[in-house]
Amino acid sequence: MTLRTGHIGLNVTDLDRSLAFYRDVLGFALVGEGKEEGRRYAFLGDGERLVLTLWQQAQGAYDGARAGLHHLAFEADSVERVREYEAALRAHGADFAHEGVVAHHEGAASGGVFFHDPDGTRLEISVPDGVGGAPAPGDASAPTCGFF
Repeated sequence: MTLRTGHIGLNVTDLDRSLAFYRDVLGFALVGEGKEEGRRYAFLGDGERLVLTLWQQAQGAYDGARAGLHHLAFEADSVERVREYEAALRAHGADFAHEGVVAHHEGAASGGVFFHDPDGTRLEISVPDGVGGAPAPGDASAPTCGFF
């Protein structure tokens, strides 16, 4: 058997703020939570399975210069759906790494939007096909998702 990704667990500084972002902006459903002070958490799903757990135990923002998680990527059904997420993220005031939908590299048909959650964790919503002709920001020899 080959391993596959189960759920992702993220440490957050403010569970209420992060829950609002992942539930209200990205559309994940709250499927369980712990409300005990000092042990707060939220389980988020996609309607079929657990996708993400948020643990309120971080003392500071995400640090991309430290070993560990580089970024978390979500895959959408279509480039139109990516653009819908982009609009919701803009309305929420999310911090984007690149302007609009971008290709994963020069000439790629895959790509998406790259942004940060409330704690600065780097996130991506992309599609494997459908963004042909979109620009690839930065150095054309490096993947867009690698340096943001």
